[in-house]
Amino acid sequence: MSRISVRGFAVASATAVTTVGAVVGVASGNTLPAGDDLEAAAADATLLADIPMGQQAQVQVSSLTQQADAQAAAADAAAKKSAEEAARISAAKTAEAKKEAAEDEAEREAEEARANRDAVRDASSFSAQGSYTVAEVKAIARQMVPADQFQCFSNIVDHESTWNYRAQNPSSGAYGLVQALPGSKMSSAGDDWQTNPATQIKWGLNYMNSRYDSPCGAWSFWQANHWY
Repeated sequence: MSRISVRGFAVASATAVTTVGAVVGVASGNTLPAGDDLEAAAADATLLADIPMGQQAQVQVSSLTQQADAQAAAADAAAKKSAEEAARISAAKTAEAKKEAAEDEAEREAEEARANRDAVRDASSFSAQGSYTVAEVKAIARQMVPADQFQCFSNIVDHESTWNYRAQNPSSGAYGLVQALPGSKMSSAGDDWQTNPATQIKWGLNYMNSRYDSPCGAWSFWQANHWY
């Protein structure tokens, strides 16, 4: 390839002078001389046109590859940052949703407990009868014992008296559905403690709540000790 005129190239295409590693002699960013000095400076410079065409292409490809790599690295970093931020936001939303669900569940359980307490009847609300069947005694208990505690209460009564409100232990003197010892303790719930299962249930429920926090607490103790 023939060398192009230094003056013509320097004047017409000065912007084409570039730094190409050790091949190019003009430092990139230097201020070009004006007038006749431009020709002198250009005479000492290695012009892009002086580089063989194959090397020109190689230099240009290398530069584009570096730019592409830099852009790809920047894009990867941005994508990683975006993904991390999205994951953080998602985790925060999930935690908030779980918290709200737990609060809703706690409120629902509290409402059920309040409803159960509101539905409980006092012993005095039942009319006294001369006698009661097991089914009738259980029906009374279901209306007096909170629903979530009834099964535990029933388990204890099953083992203590099999729902016989007149059951009496001949050796200890324990009496009634919950086998109060002595039976006269139940007088604190009503004078008719010997004949009224509602009075016995009231006393038994108060006893279990005060000593074991609940009938289920009493049942857990009973299972471990076979008494309560």
